Amino acid sequence: MRTKNFRQTMLSGAPLAGTFLKTPAHQLVEVLEQAGLDFLCLDAEHAPFGRAGLDVCIAMGRALDLPMLVRVADGSPREILQALDYGAAGVVVPHVDSVEKAAEVARAARFGLGGRGYAGSTRWAGYATRPMPELLQRSRDEIVVIAQIEEPAGVEAVEAIAATDGIDGLFLGPADLSVGYGYDHQNSDELKAALTRVGRAARDAGCAYMSFVPTGEDAQAWARDYGMTMFFIASEHGWMRKAAAADVAAVKAIKGSGG
Repeated sequence: MRTKNFRQTMLSGAPLAGTFLKTPAHQLVEVLEQAGLDFLCLDAEHAPFGRAGLDVCIAMGRALDLPMLVRVADGSPREILQALDYGAAGVVVPHVDSVEKAAEVARAARFGLGGRGYAGSTRWAGYATRPMPELLQRSRDEIVVIAQIEEPAGVEAVEAIAATDGIDGLFLGPADLSVGYGYDHQNSDELKAALTRVGRAARDAGCAYMSFVPTGEDAQAWARDYGMTMFFIASEHGWMRKAAAADVAAVKAIKGSGG
């Protein structure tokens, strides 16, 4: 029941650990699930996920009851509808920098006039096996919509964005936001102030607060300093490279007789 209850768990403030999947391979969904992740986010914004890749990876996630999010390429209704019809638990929408955009993406993610309309023959809907009233209620109760705050304009509008009906979480993008403030690093006072302000807006509106972090130690620090509860830790690229580099370094450190 992890997928069915994911939105409720996220909004409860329980600490959640996930990662970005950059490689469209369902085998990696299987492997990463074994690590005990609470969710997985397919990165359709910055990685080569086509429709077929999303479809098969989400199918595997649902088979394992691993909540699957999709960071869509943009906030268009088409991108959001496809991710959700394939069976994603929710979407992470980039570049939400106004309350108008927040309202548009929240509406696009739910069944109803001006939104997803209604489709009962998708994987998410059980391929036409579930009644309309049940699916309408699930659309309201289970679908997760996360707005990425990654421009200074988004920070300035964050209180209104967080309070928008249908927005369930705020994802602060530290790298994009730092560049938006004119920096080539992620240690500015402006970024720290934004982290605090976005966290306060999330708490006041009852939204979940989350970000990308390189390591679990960074997650602990940002939970303590900014009140975050949900973490997208690195990616399979970063984890593979880090583990491989450590083992290679261990071999290179062996002192042999040479030859």
